[in-house]
Amino acid sequence: MTTATDLSWDDLKAMIAALAEQSRETDRQLRELKRQIGGLGDKFGYFAEGMALPTMERLLRRRFHMDNVAPRLRVRRDDREREYDVLAWANGKVNTVVVVEVKSRVKREAIGQLIEQLETLFDFLPELKGKARVGILAGIDWDAGVEEEAQAAGLYTARIRDEMFELTTPKGFKPRKW
Repeated sequence: MTTATDLSWDDLKAMIAALAEQSRETDRQLRELKRQIGGLGDKFGYFAEGMALPTMERLLRRRFHMDNVAPRLRVRRDDREREYDVLAWANGKVNTVVVVEVKSRVKREAIGQLIEQLETLFDFLPELKGKARVGILAGIDWDAGVEEEAQAAGLYTARIRDEMFELTTPKGFKPRKW
């Protein structure tokens, strides 16, 4: 067995270089793993959106009287880009835009995210100016208390169960209009 006193300076430098190389490889593998896990999260989110889309579209047309329903709408203005999980709007008497944010797991941050989308909607889609804006936060799994917080903020809430999109806001709920 080699002892510390048997190691030369060159041996020590070689060991340190080998450890540094192993550390770089570990860092590279961790970055790749994060990328793959992020991709899985995106796929699960797209799955949740796609799973509920047929019933969501039906509800938007029947209950909210939306004429236009655009899933996964991507908009670019100047150097900024925004993606809406579902954007629906109607002209005429209804004159409303509904922004739907779909999450596989709904966390508290999703409330602020949806409100920010509602507040900046006309920056990205100025052609919709003059319409009332309403938000629906939908998810498969909700963190405790988040559904109630979203409703208190004036957002409709919905759950996705068995490929069905169901509003969960109480009867008589009055949404906030932006």
